[in-house]
Amino acid sequence: MSVTPKIAPSMLSSDFANLASEAHRMLTFGADWLHMDIMDGHFVPNLTLGAPIIESLRKHTKAYLDCHLMVTNPLDYVEPLGKAGASGFTFHIETSKDNWEELIQRIKAQGMRPGVALKPGTPVGEVYSLVEAENPVEMVLVMTVEPGFGGQKFMPEMMDKVRTLRKKYPSLDIEVDGGLGPSTIDAAASAGANCIVAGSSVFGAPEPAQVISLLRNSVEKSQQTH
Repeated sequence: MSVTPKIAPSMLSSDFANLASEAHRMLTFGADWLHMDIMDGHFVPNLTLGAPIIESLRKHTKAYLDCHLMVTNPLDYVEPLGKAGASGFTFHIETSKDNWEELIQRIKAQGMRPGVALKPGTPVGEVYSLVEAENPVEMVLVMTVEPGFGGQKFMPEMMDKVRTLRKKYPSLDIEVDGGLGPSTIDAAASAGANCIVAGSSVFGAPEPAQVISLLRNSVEKSQQTH
């Protein structure tokens, strides 16, 4: 496999009053990306951050800002997030079945990297056409919990989706998000996930750097054995 491990602490679990220093702390501890959960209070019940916070954080870091859009109308967010300095823009297939081609085009035009996410109840086949398109998404995010809230329990049955995607697309970035930590990383890594979002397991740890390192080692080890 030619995909590299990317560990992306979920900033939803950070201290929002000190976002810049929290971002810096995670990068110092070895994080590759910073995962930014953008929720609209409509597609999911929770309401979190938006373009103004991305713009503020961008002034303090050069890090890859991996934005996950849990929103009903992702098209409305493309230009504001592009201007704010987002690096990746992952939208949900459930809200974008009719306009994903336009979405991907606009995301790339704003200089961001497009990804597509699917909720636990959505069949993995829904994203094949987006990965195989002439102008494809560059990452698939498999939700391993119901989107909307941090701190939920990992759903191991979602690993079938990861395995299916990895077998079909050996060089695709496959991200998992929800309940990832030391006790669940091996299941995700051995299924073929290489981009790991971890919130409370990193931010709540006495030694976050050790957790980040453990997550990375698990992905690297499973890649060597496949």
